[in-house]
Amino acid sequence: MNLVFFLIVLIAFVFAGWRQILWVPVEGLTSPIEALSVAMVESATGAVELAIGLVGVMTLFLGLMKIAEEGGLLKVISRLIRPLMVRLFPDVPPDHPAMGAMILNMSANALGLGNAATPFGIRAMQELDKLNTDKGTATDAMALFLAINTSSITLLPTGVIALRAAAGSADPAGILPTTLFATMGSTTVAIIAAKMYSRFSKVKSKADLANAATKMETNSDSDSLLAQDPSASAYPLWVSFLSLGVLASFIPLTVIYGKVISPWIIPSLMIGFLTFGFIRRVRIYEVFVEGAKEGFQVAIKIIPYLVAILVAVGMFRASGAMDTMVAFLGAWTGKVGLPAEALPMALLRPLSGSGAYGILASVINDPAVGPDSYAGYLVSTLQGSTETTFYVLAVYYGAVQVKRLRHTLAAALTADIAGVIFAVIACYYLFG
Repeated sequence: MNLVFFLIVLIAFVFAGWRQILWVPVEGLTSPIEALSVAMVESATGAVELAIGLVGVMTLFLGLMKIAEEGGLLKVISRLIRPLMVRLFPDVPPDHPAMGAMILNMSANALGLGNAATPFGIRAMQELDKLNTDKGTATDAMALFLAINTSSITLLPTGVIALRAAAGSADPAGILPTTLFATMGSTTVAIIAAKMYSRFSKVKSKADLANAATKMETNSDSDSLLAQDPSASAYPLWVSFLSLGVLASFIPLTVIYGKVISPWIIPSLMIGFLTFGFIRRVRIYEVFVEGAKEGFQVAIKIIPYLVAILVAVGMFRASGAMDTMVAFLGAWTGKVGLPAEALPMALLRPLSGSGAYGILASVINDPAVGPDSYAGYLVSTLQGSTETTFYVLAVYYGAVQVKRLRHTLAAALTADIAGVIFAVIACYYLFG
């Protein structure tokens, strides 16, 4: 991450400096280097505002998650998905709270609830960090979780559907099948890439021996717990497959009734968590407040990480380097189904969520393109099926003070590229 951060800033500075040398002053226009300076200040300010804006959302959902944890919901979910999760995350004990938190995060992402997914993901990272014997360095489980997180399967991209409807689309939910196909492909690639890359970024230190010893002790303790408490074991395999089948049955429902379902999701989550806690005799108000306190602390902790990455991205855009890259690559990518109108989205989506959202709005509201053109469907699919990689890494790793990312960034970017490829294939097949 150190090299990536430095290169983004360096390229932006050199590019803006070169444009400044060639610039001919025009009254009323800002010089390239002045624009770069303004972008730095605005990006830093925006990063702090973004973090403060997250405080409310984090306190809400971390409070609800605390109720779910106290009521035992995370253990129930972990037991249902255990056959799959223990194979994906062999280093995490099956009944560890991290399992339930990761599943809730993935579920929120699948429903297009980015605001809800972030607090769940941060809680998962905090739990995973408790298993980390080499603090400050990402574990294999952390890297895999974030790779999946940046590419997770999306059933209901609610925000994109709403934006397409506002732009006058005749079929706002038409991106549901393309989004599902793209995210399934990118998630599969993310898992494979994270597993493969981990072999080349092993941490050779004394912590490895300590980690092995801890894992043996944890497994031993877990085995003892299972022997004493049969309820802590996984559900029968048929129950897990039945649960996954019920979940899969919701896919056609989201395709058909996506616009009707989406407004109900967040209110239903809140009443569902509170009702579950009440039935389980959890002191829901006190527990909610206890969990909510963590939201404020986490939001403040991630500010430096957000400032660093958002300033770098803001400089890259303001310098003109992004526009030049698009102009150079557009002629080539257009030949393989990625037109110049959609290329900025593919390049910017991993870097800036707000920037990509602005590109989406401008493309689908352009009378020459529109939301129901091939380019309109493609940019909508890209927005709905990919995540802001650098934002996710900054927020999640910032929450647990991890600075050495190991293979996380490589796996996430590989998944991003795969997501673009699968999105092009799906949109070209259906709308090309």
